[in-house]
Amino acid sequence: MDASPRPQYMVSLRGVSKNYGQRTIFSGIDLDVAPGEVMAIIGPSGAGKSTLLRCINLLEEPTSGQITVAGHTIQAGQNAPRREVEALRRKAGMVFQHFNLFPHMTVLDNVSFAQVRVLKRSREEANKRSLALLDRVGLADFAGSYPARCSGGQQQRIAIARALAMDPEVMLFDEPTSALDPEVGLEVLAVMKELAREGMTMMIVTHEMGFARDVSDTLVVMADGQIIERGDPRRILSEPVHDRTKLFLRAVLGR
Repeated sequence: MDASPRPQYMVSLRGVSKNYGQRTIFSGIDLDVAPGEVMAIIGPSGAGKSTLLRCINLLEEPTSGQITVAGHTIQAGQNAPRREVEALRRKAGMVFQHFNLFPHMTVLDNVSFAQVRVLKRSREEANKRSLALLDRVGLADFAGSYPARCSGGQQQRIAIARALAMDPEVMLFDEPTSALDPEVGLEVLAVMKELAREGMTMMIVTHEMGFARDVSDTLVVMADGQIIERGDPRRILSEPVHDRTKLFLRAVLGR
């Protein structure tokens, strides 16, 4: 049994910046996410929200700053050993807008593949874990199907099961319902709400304001590459302080 203490913060960012050449996507981001916390990130397009998530699990390399995930720390620009990068990535599961499933693999194989390849589980052990997770997201009956035979909402739930199969300590969701019809998106949001109830640490870039208000513990508003507001979701959504937040909420809420 692992007796190591749980970290004070599951995710901690200090002075994190990302540039593409001369273009600054975001700069000087400081952020802490406690174990079991659900943080929603909202803001206008181009604010840097999705890029920030991709920097947290190092799909994008930050230009500067320090990122810590579940006790694994990476300092930008210091050529961290590959094993350290991989250890951090394994702690941060990622769910994208467009599923990114392998079309030539069955649903079961999509969920099992990385477990065998990365975690070195046996095929039998991986499939057992995959079937349990597919049942958890309501898709056990689709294990032998191919992604093309599944709806968008089903594919996104498969993607969530695939991420959970790696036993992450934090889940990163990049607008997971933006490519889905509203009714279908509700299936995905229901799975995410269940994860929140079970205590999964989550960071969610979203345009689902109802979800942000009702499920998240902390709301972060990004605009122009900066965090302009953070705090209680209900307070921010009903009484925003920053003028840029007010403008954004008028656009998305029609008020």
